[in-house]
Amino acid sequence: MVTTEEDAVSALVMQGKDPRTGEVVGDPLTETSPEELDAVLDAAARTASTLRATSPGERAAWLRAVAAAVDAAAPELVSLAEAETGLPQPRLTGEVTRTTNQLELFARVLEEGSFLEATIDHADPAAVPPYPDLRRVLEPLGTVLVFTAGNFPFAFSVAGGDTASALAAGCPVIVKSHPGHPGLSVRTGQIVADALAGAGAPGGSFAVVHGVDTGVAAITDRRVRACSFTGSLAGGRALHELAAGRPDPIPFYGELGSLNPVLVTRAAVARRGAEIAKDYVASFTLGTGQFCTKPGLLLLPRGHGLEAALTDAADAVPPAPMLGSRIHQSFVSGVEALAGRTDIRPLRAPSVVDRPGSWAGAALFATTAAQVLAAPEQPLEECFGPVSLVVEYDSLEQAVAIVRGLGGSLTATLHAEDEGEDEDLTETVAALSDVAGRLVWNGWPTGVAVGWATHHGGPWPATTDPLHTSVGASALRRFLKPAAYQSVPDRLLPAALQDDNPLRLPRRVDGVLVPGKPE
Repeated sequence: MVTTEEDAVSALVMQGKDPRTGEVVGDPLTETSPEELDAVLDAAARTASTLRATSPGERAAWLRAVAAAVDAAAPELVSLAEAETGLPQPRLTGEVTRTTNQLELFARVLEEGSFLEATIDHADPAAVPPYPDLRRVLEPLGTVLVFTAGNFPFAFSVAGGDTASALAAGCPVIVKSHPGHPGLSVRTGQIVADALAGAGAPGGSFAVVHGVDTGVAAITDRRVRACSFTGSLAGGRALHELAAGRPDPIPFYGELGSLNPVLVTRAAVARRGAEIAKDYVASFTLGTGQFCTKPGLLLLPRGHGLEAALTDAADAVPPAPMLGSRIHQSFVSGVEALAGRTDIRPLRAPSVVDRPGSWAGAALFATTAAQVLAAPEQPLEECFGPVSLVVEYDSLEQAVAIVRGLGGSLTATLHAEDEGEDEDLTETVAALSDVAGRLVWNGWPTGVAVGWATHHGGPWPATTDPLHTSVGASALRRFLKPAAYQSVPDRLLPAALQDDNPLRLPRRVDGVLVPGKPE
């Protein structure tokens, strides 16, 4: 029985119909059967050793082929994504570009070579005790299962960063599609698979599977060696427990919930308070508040005088559709939970939207730091959607206490002045850095640059593993394991560790970093 909009869209796609017109446009889409999943897992397991033996340069060429194919199909893919998600074309077009840029970045990472951390210590028989020849390198983990996200149908989906980084690492990838954009997942999967095959990647390197039961079966199968996930706290926790509860537990890299606090000092309020209020509202309502980096908590000094500026800015933001009724209902429940707390007061209730669909308007609530600190049994948590909480603090020390009491976040933002601050901000910066993966100074967290220095992660519940990032050059480190070789003959060593350095990699030799050889 179809009960929600995304169910209705999925039902049409499953029937081979265009979700916009209802016309039959292709073969019906069915969930992956146990037999089909077994074949996909077998193919991936068989090709893992072949992938492991490929060179970084070969894999770079595969990624560039995928990027070119996705770019070429962008108009078709954007149209399909718009129909299934309701996201606007400009946003989707930009996301396609970000997705192909990610693929190109990982190609450059592969060509640069330092990601392998190739390290050689030559034997020293005169050492006490004698030191053997030891060589260390990072090697692929094996088959990676990728659970895609609903709010980024390209950048965190079938051809997104998890897929790109796992392929870059030399791992076969099995993508579990998202029910919010099933048709897009199928089509993107076809494009990626064809591009990989055309570029010479071995069969079994990539596949897309469908269905909740399929995902559960895959994550508990011993042929899967690692898993990534972007989504809700509840869903991520359930999958994390499945991965950890296996007879052979595997790494689970989940991105779950993030409050992303913003702290504003008195000096910053005095100099540019109205501007900060306006920009904060623009940030937490961007994309109808459906970004993982949406700031959900604003810490302002008592007497800030910005309530009118905040509510005026929120009033100016028109209601917009959310990704689906399940997400919208979660937003409504979160707003109702805030409204039901006696220690929190509403500044602006969300707009009542009299139109079909899962539309939402901006909502603002307020409380004090003293009230938050007095109720540790009621922790502040992420509410996905265009809603935010303003907390008034009496002192910077009190604000820092609030920050240290929060769960982990992907980001934390500090608005302060380069000159004219009355207090030392060292402890404030340290507290914000402790709870978040990225500290933003006088900016806004929405929008994640994809580059060499990017870190998109944080302590629980932002992620299940604060040591790693899901975006940027270091993301492929999640799917690599260290391997050391002691006194192994040169001819049997991985190419990255052989004496003549055939891959021309930068390496650390006897403690000294040696640049890669030029072509």
